[in-house]
Order: sequence, then structure tokens, then C-alpha cells
Amino acid sequence: MQSPSLTRYAWLSIAVALATMALKTVAYLLTGSVGLLSDALESLVNLAGALMALAMLTVAARPPDEDHAHGHGKAEYFSAGAEGALIVIAAISIAVAAVDRLMHPRALEQVGLGLAVSVVAALLNLAVALVLLRAAKANRSATLQASAHHLLTDVWTTGGVLVGVAAVAVTGWLPLDPIVAIAVAANIVWAGGRILSDSVAGLMDASLPAGEQRLLQQLLDGYAAQGIDYHALRTRRAGAHRFVSVHVLVPPDWTVQRGHDLLEQIEADIRRALPPVTVLTHLEPVGDPAAMADQDLHRQDPS
Repeated sequence: MQSPSLTRYAWLSIAVALATMALKTVAYLLTGSVGLLSDALESLVNLAGALMALAMLTVAARPPDEDHAHGHGKAEYFSAGAEGALIVIAAISIAVAAVDRLMHPRALEQVGLGLAVSVVAALLNLAVALVLLRAAKANRSATLQASAHHLLTDVWTTGGVLVGVAAVAVTGWLPLDPIVAIAVAANIVWAGGRILSDSVAGLMDASLPAGEQRLLQQLLDGYAAQGIDYHALRTRRAGAHRFVSVHVLVPPDWTVQRGHDLLEQIEADIRRALPPVTVLTHLEPVGDPAAMADQDLHRQDPS
């Protein structure tokens, strides 16, 4: 199940969120740019998301218990969903501030120093995002993946804001600053929507990705030469953990022991191919009408 060591990445995110929020706030106070203000507001969302990630990673790390026999891995999806919602809220706040500045333009000050401070903040976010992406891939963590993509969005946001503020300083066209902020808000909404979509898919027990499904099918097809068939292959994921269930059909003259040995071999193959995974198998005879009628998830027995 989820390793408690993953919480150190949440603590890293919290520390960097605090640092970048301070840096971006300084950049805004120096320049008065609403674009830089929008960037600082997103760092506040980063902090809230990191705190949520810490709480959910801690819950997800708990072992299975009497009330949660399948573990607590789905707690990660609550973190990802909350972070996506926070991103959308931040985008709305940014858009409101940008529209107000568009209606009441204001000259920018100390642009060079403000941009330099923002560049430092962007580099910090980029470094942490790359660390989180590697950790998310290695541990199949929905929480860390959402946090990493959020930070990468923040980096692109900062880049766009820097270009916009620099353009204002060069051209003197003040409406460009809030226009850039509105564009930033739109980009953040897209990123937040993607994170929300991924978290909903996890909570709704979506099947494993297509590539992993094909791997399972190829593995099971490899037993066809022995007269083995299968059906009712179902998969899902809870945080970093996978769950696979399948009905395995064997020749009707096999002994129980031989069928059991086959299932043990198949389960071991799946565990090696897609760790970590819980595998549930069901043994049935080839050609039996009852075996062919039990493929539906909600089986209806004849009355």
C-alpha cells in the first residue's frame, strides 16, 4: 500500500509554496502588476493544495483495517479533486482582479526587480515539479501527480505573466497587463478541470489505462495453448494500488488441485507485471452454460 515516506514530498511542496508565495507577493508590491498578483494568488492555492496532499497521503498510507478492507488509497483522489477545485477558484479571483485593472489601468513600477524575483520563484516551482513528477511515476500517486502538474501550470503562468509585464514596460500599453492576467486565469481553469476529471475517474472506479489492460490481455492470452480461456476481466485503481479480477475457464476434466495451481501461476504473473496489485480469480469449466452466463457485473439469476 501507499508508503508513509511520500509525505516528505508534501512537506517539500508546502515549503516551496510558502517561499514562492512570499517572492511573488514581493514582486507584486514592487511593480503593482495585476498579472504578478494573479501569480501570487496561485501560489496561495499551491499552499492549500500541498496541505491537503499532506493530509490525504497520511490517510492513504494507513494499512487495510476492518472497515476498509481494500485499504485507504482512494483518499488520494480527494486531495487531487480538492486541488483542482482550488485552482478553479483561484482562476476566478484572478479574472475578477484583472477585469477591475482593465477598467482602471495603473502604471507599473520597478519592473526589472519585480521580474527578477518572479524568475527565482518560477525556477523553484520548476525544480519541485520535476521532483514530484518522478516520485508520482515511481509510486503511482494521484496526489503527487496532481501537485506536479499544478506546479508546472504555475511555471507556465509565471512565464506568461513575465512576458506580459515586460511587454507593458517596453510598449507602455497598460491594458496588456490585465489581459495577460485573464489569459492566465483561462489556462488555470483548463489545468484545474483536468485534475478534477482525473480525480473523478479514480473515485468512479475507472478501469486501468489502455496500455495496462492490453498487458493483462496478452498475459492471459498466453495460456490459450493449454486450452485455457477467460472472461469478466475487470480492473480498477485506488491511489497507487491496482485491483484485477478475472474468471478463468479450464477443461472440465481438470482436478481442483490442477485448476488451483493454474490460478496461483496466473495471479503471480499479474503481480509481477503490474505491481502493486490485488488479484482475484474465479475458476470455471470451459463450455458450462452457467460459466458463460456469469460475466455481467450485476448477474441476474433465472427465477
